[in-house]
Amino acid sequence: MPKVSSLIVPYASYLRVYEPLAAFPEPERGHWARYARRPDRPSYQDELRRSLADLLPVPPVPVPVHESGDAFVADVDGVLCVCPWRTRLRGWEALDDLAEQLPAPVLDAALPELVRRQAAQDYERWLARNPDARPWIRTSTWQVPLNWFVLVSDEEREYDKGAGSEGGARAGEDAPVLRYRTPMVQARRRVARGLRTLRDTLDEGPLIDGLLDVGRWLEEFHPRSLVELDYGGLVHVLPAGELDGDHSAADVAEGIEALRTGDGPGAGEAYGRLVERWRSVRDRRSAN
Repeated sequence: MPKVSSLIVPYASYLRVYEPLAAFPEPERGHWARYARRPDRPSYQDELRRSLADLLPVPPVPVPVHESGDAFVADVDGVLCVCPWRTRLRGWEALDDLAEQLPAPVLDAALPELVRRQAAQDYERWLARNPDARPWIRTSTWQVPLNWFVLVSDEEREYDKGAGSEGGARAGEDAPVLRYRTPMVQARRRVARGLRTLRDTLDEGPLIDGLLDVGRWLEEFHPRSLVELDYGGLVHVLPAGELDGDHSAADVAEGIEALRTGDGPGAGEAYGRLVERWRSVRDRRSAN
């Protein structure tokens, strides 16, 4: 079995918001300014490995005892932007969702009820002191939610095939990268346009609900922020050919435009491509 410190965790994708340094109050602003100068900033894989390591003790530690002081950093036209990990907050939120995702016996075996109850009580106390808290990162497993693609366009797609060997796990700087980055103002505009079309043409459902939720989340951030959709660890399980041909944002945009113009068959074709592509990804979850 590989060590946790060298393990590649393949199943998570991310939606991140990078806020300009000026959006943070002191002393946090000073912390991030100093942090950005570090040459050894950890990666998203490092964060996942730490989370896995916390699950190894008995009893497991489902949520870090202390909040992370790490972040992702981006230079946006000369402006330093920061995306704090907030691992503890995201751990609590993920724990809330587990009951809907796992059968009770599996959940109890992985995280005993007593551990979950203690974590929930800690979260309630923390939330009472921090009622406006929100994460800068959303995570999805074994898929990229379709509503995330509404925020970006195919022109913003960045695909780096990496330098690793084909067909195997690729780590560090050799790993491929598939992501989209867009200004916050563009992401909000696309959400508004997409919602208008979907509400005019479809009944209420998961796609509209999910887009509403994401839209409300984006409103919490500075208007000059950067929004990033990152395939994350999914690049380690998808063959290079599938990654190269994955233009899901274009398919989503094409489907919404077809709905807007009343082209039902065109919308159906775009949706069919998306369903088929992401079904093959989810099938890998069953194989793991």
